[in-house]
Amino acid sequence: MHELGVISSMVKTIEGIIKEQGFTKVQKLVLEVGELSGIVPHYMEVCYPAAVYKTFMEDSVLEMETIPGIVLCKDCGKEFNAMAHDFACPECGSHNMEILSGNDVMIKEILCS
Repeated sequence: MHELGVISSMVKTIEGIIKEQGFTKVQKLVLEVGELSGIVPHYMEVCYPAAVYKTFMEDSVLEMETIPGIVLCKDCGKEFNAMAHDFACPECGSHNMEILSGNDVMIKEILCS
């Protein structure tokens, strides 16, 4: 479960941003989690309280938005959601694909006070 490491790293990054901007508390953190990122959203939710314990984010709320894993079939050129089609092109059946979106985890919004 690498989700704890990911969220802990984000907390450190956010701490730097918050201090730089002169805020003292985070109320809400919104993350965009790609379907192909390797992150399990449920594990992020479970790890979040431990990662923010005794920090300026301790009472904050975590929200996550799922970004579809869109790929391009390198054999026929079809764009499709890899997860919805079990990583096989619905047009030609190929597994030869390039990821176009949905492989990142990004901070979308930080609500501060």
